[in-house]
Amino acid sequence: MIKQAFACLILNKKVMDLLLAFDVGNTNIVMGIFKGKKLLHSFRISTDRDKTSDEYGMLINQLFEYNGLKLKDVDAVIISSVVPPLMHTLESMTIKYCNTKPLIVGPGIKTGINIKYDNPKEVGADRIVNAVAAYEIYGGPVIVIDFGTATTFCAISKNCEYLGGIIAPGLAISADALFQRTAKLPKIELTKPPTVICKNTVASMQSGIIYGHVGMVDYIVSRMKEEFAPNAYVVATGGFAKMIAEESKTINTVNDMLTLEGLRIIYERNVD
Repeated sequence: MIKQAFACLILNKKVMDLLLAFDVGNTNIVMGIFKGKKLLHSFRISTDRDKTSDEYGMLINQLFEYNGLKLKDVDAVIISSVVPPLMHTLESMTIKYCNTKPLIVGPGIKTGINIKYDNPKEVGADRIVNAVAAYEIYGGPVIVIDFGTATTFCAISKNCEYLGGIIAPGLAISADALFQRTAKLPKIELTKPPTVICKNTVASMQSGIIYGHVGMVDYIVSRMKEEFAPNAYVVATGGFAKMIAEESKTINTVNDMLTLEGLRIIYERNVD
């Protein structure tokens, strides 16, 4: 009996020796390599629904080798995805190249958070992962803003309840819509102009999209605080988080690795 218990401890230690975490978004796939609780490396690649499991395997293997690691040394994998067509591809890739079946964030998985949505299955896996990480790191009540393809807001209570949130068009979607739906407006780079009032078309578009987004963020956060917790801590993550946080009056901190940390936390809870 003692030998069996000791063997289980050794197995769990090995499982957490090298963890590969996938956050699959509509635009990018963010990967993190954890050794225990320490994030060793993180990578960002384009989400490509047409890539095969072998193509993803070769690409990820190159990233590993560049950083002095081997894909075959991965002991465990966890995947959070909002792109269903890629799930089978990535699952097949991890089985073939990592020799392990991934843990998928979805219904039935242990998260430690009570979801108060009308239909909990509708909540995106990335939003749940962010909520888990934010509550674990910052406590509650907390508001999470994720600046991805869409800009999402999530409210988590002091009792670790996912109360709901908001989904709004992201900055890139807004910029693409202006370019595609107008005859003269060009495709622009999303950089912040030095002033709100601008003297050329490109800067004027940048001002409208970026500062307009800042205004949206501050107004929505203010309304969220009125509705559920005036003292809620506000954490931002995602590709445009730092740029918006520089101008926002309501964002308390930026955590670029929030989703990856959430994946690690969820994996640990399910292993235990």
